[in-house]
Amino acid sequence: MLPAPRASLAPNTADFEALPLVKPTGFREYDARWWFGIPGHAKAPELNLLGVQALGLGLGTLIHEFGVAPKCVVGHDFRFYSQSIKQALTLGLMQAGVEVHDIGLALSPTAYFAQFALDIPCVAMVTASHNENGWTGVKMGAAKPLTFGPDEMGRLRDIVLAGAFKPRAGGAYVRVEGMRERYIADAAGRVKLSRPLKVIAACGNGTAGAFAPDALRRMGAEVIDLHTALDWTFPHYNANPEDSEMLHDMAAAVKAHKADVALGFDGDGDRCGVVDDEGEEIFADKVGLMLARDLSAQHANATFVVDVKSTGLFAIDPVLAANGAKVDYWKTGHSYIKRRTTELGALAGFEKSGHFFFRPPLGLGYDDGLVAAAAVLAMLDRNPGCKLSDMRRALPQSFTSLTMSPHCDDEKKYAVVEQVVAQYQQLAKEGGKILGRAIRDVNTVNGARVTLEDGAWVLVRASSNKPELVTVVESMTSEADMRALFRDEVKPRLARFAEVGKYNQEI
Repeated sequence: MLPAPRASLAPNTADFEALPLVKPTGFREYDARWWFGIPGHAKAPELNLLGVQALGLGLGTLIHEFGVAPKCVVGHDFRFYSQSIKQALTLGLMQAGVEVHDIGLALSPTAYFAQFALDIPCVAMVTASHNENGWTGVKMGAAKPLTFGPDEMGRLRDIVLAGAFKPRAGGAYVRVEGMRERYIADAAGRVKLSRPLKVIAACGNGTAGAFAPDALRRMGAEVIDLHTALDWTFPHYNANPEDSEMLHDMAAAVKAHKADVALGFDGDGDRCGVVDDEGEEIFADKVGLMLARDLSAQHANATFVVDVKSTGLFAIDPVLAANGAKVDYWKTGHSYIKRRTTELGALAGFEKSGHFFFRPPLGLGYDDGLVAAAAVLAMLDRNPGCKLSDMRRALPQSFTSLTMSPHCDDEKKYAVVEQVVAQYQQLAKEGGKILGRAIRDVNTVNGARVTLEDGAWVLVRASSNKPELVTVVESMTSEADMRALFRDEVKPRLARFAEVGKYNQEI
């Protein structure tokens, strides 16, 4: 029986090899994420292999609590330590009496797809997504297509940290062959292009390089590979299609190859970033608005869910209004949007970070970068006289910032956000103004999204998977106003907190 994990252990010691290490802050709102470490790095590990085994034993214990069939799909992303972590997780699951179905190297959506293909209720995907090399994590679920939210993660944390494990007989291991092919065939089968489209497939040397180029070619696209070779050192940049470095590279490739579109995928392939034929980097929320316009014309009175980081244009778009579409702004996070789209019976959900969620008949309800890519290509194919840049220009005008994330320790970030929310609520109550404009609304479903009288807004929330805050601003009038909202409102407000540190990027 494994003992209760320790919150910290010194590496290169006998205890590190004999006791489980699981730092409590690794249990996030809707998945788990820890610094596992890389040789020579000064940062102390937050997790060891015995800690991963304890996590698997705790997850298996929770699966039995849920009363679902004790069967679980497992897969891993392409990092030098991911397969070892998956094997340790598998051992823990088997100790808990779970039948483990190992699909091997996978994207997160490959694992979600396998739940449906194999009719298995549970999933545990080993991935750090777009985090830097040295990070690891697990995305988990026990009811397809949903993944864990705060309640499930909280219960899992309590079981693991207390060592409240319940080992059982009946655990087994099944190696599943051919899931990559089945997944690619399903994704590629969602569109068959009727006209030639030249597509840049940007993978940042992440796991998607083993999936996306093949799938896009089967859809009928002429594919130009951009950093599709698997390389866990990420020699160019992290595979994150929300970061400017990857988007700039995609834009340069579009111009160099005169492509119709660049599609970029993150480290575990559940997100998709888009650059149009003119090399314009289109944030995923506005891609979502284009897709919502196109889809609402085919599906009358459709409902769409968008996260609080997304453009305010969804709420005022005349095309969506004319098509009877409804839009619901909800919490940022793949687990939240999956659950909300399912609860509302929405046709699709969109996140500014590049998660796209398509429910039947367009998809199975989970976030999938390749299904999103298929949707973008299908939209272009349905509008043969229209380039993606034309669709972009047809949107109402707005000026949206990058997602800017100042450092804030996991143990402190939620308390800081609570204080910021209270400040904005008090300012609104007192009739205060921001850059001379009255506050129209303070949406507190996920941090504070403060909308001004002219439709501009600012957002401050806690990151769900890194020791950071998340800030976004949008102006409906000018880029200069957008920059002023950050420079003169958000940045100085957060600077009052000693707990808030350096930004990952600024505008």
